[in-house]
Amino acid sequence: MGADDDERWRERRRHAVRAHAEADARQRAAEQAEAAELVARFAAEAARRGLRTERLVATPYSGRGRYRTPLVGWYVDRARSRAVDTEGRYYLLTVPAGLRARLLGARPEPSTPSLVIGRGGRDGESLPLTALLDARLEAGDDWP
Repeated sequence: MGADDDERWRERRRHAVRAHAEADARQRAAEQAEAAELVARFAAEAARRGLRTERLVATPYSGRGRYRTPLVGWYVDRARSRAVDTEGRYYLLTVPAGLRARLLGARPEPSTPSLVIGRGGRDGESLPLTALLDARLEAGDDWP
């Protein structure tokens, strides 16, 4: 194999890696758009059913304490770490600890939902987003 063959092989390899990364990015974007639509539909259906909303609180990463937030919506997991606001945005309600958050409250940013909650987590447990949202709707106001 000559120097030209080596260069052609490297170029084909670079092209294949780029194409693979672009395909992965397209797949992730499509999944995120689908998940965002599921969350928006959940909020609309929860409002239609008259599910009681509540002021959402955030927990510091340490797990000790709770911070007020300006958010109103529905917790969608029993740990109260995931929620959907009345505008149909998804939130992970764990935030950095700090004096400012303790005194003034936390302002979590909307998160990009995933179609599978807990994918890649240490405990190995995962759950389809649809199952999580459907369970919350079915529970109605009888939710922890």
